[in-house]
Amino acid sequence: MKGKFITFEGCEGSGKSTQIRLLSEKLKERGVDFIVTREPGGSDIAEQIRKIILNPQNTAMCDECEALLYAAARIQHLKEIVVPALSCGKLVICDRYVHSSLAYQGYARGLGEDYVAGVNSLALGEYAPDITLFLNISPKAAFERKHGADKDDRMEQLGLAFHEKVYKGYLAQLEKYPYMRAVECGGTKYDTADRIYKLLSDEGII
Repeated sequence: MKGKFITFEGCEGSGKSTQIRLLSEKLKERGVDFIVTREPGGSDIAEQIRKIILNPQNTAMCDECEALLYAAARIQHLKEIVVPALSCGKLVICDRYVHSSLAYQGYARGLGEDYVAGVNSLALGEYAPDITLFLNISPKAAFERKHGADKDDRMEQLGLAFHEKVYKGYLAQLEKYPYMRAVECGGTKYDTADRIYKLLSDEGII
């Protein structure tokens, strides 16, 4: 029996980690068999690639290298973590997935959706999510909420103009991928959590 695959997307500071934690608490109460993982990372090799990608000293990294490193970490993570869990019938919750690459490298970096989709074809084809939840909050509001960018994260340090392009990239994807759903982040974190839980329940994911 194949499990379900839920991915969370959003701009920096959108609250993905908090919402995944709140969802996990509810799933534990219900006795659901699930795992939580993240990208880039999730497995030992992919976590090593993550350190290279996010290292603030790697300012010379070209856009194509960045995109390929994300794709490399993703395939390792899929083969080592995601696919085995889904094959066992588990629910997989992932903090970021292929739509981050489409937004960051495809739209904001300007590499184009076709290029990024090509190097991530396995993730968009055979291992597409059952549902992708996009936490809809603007970069400006998100950075204000998290009190600025993380100085140890190369991607967060790219500036507001870059992250505005990322946000527009996500909005464009909402119209293209039917399994991608926007979740408004107004109100408290618990209000957002309730919206997420209801959406997942209504879609038969949980």
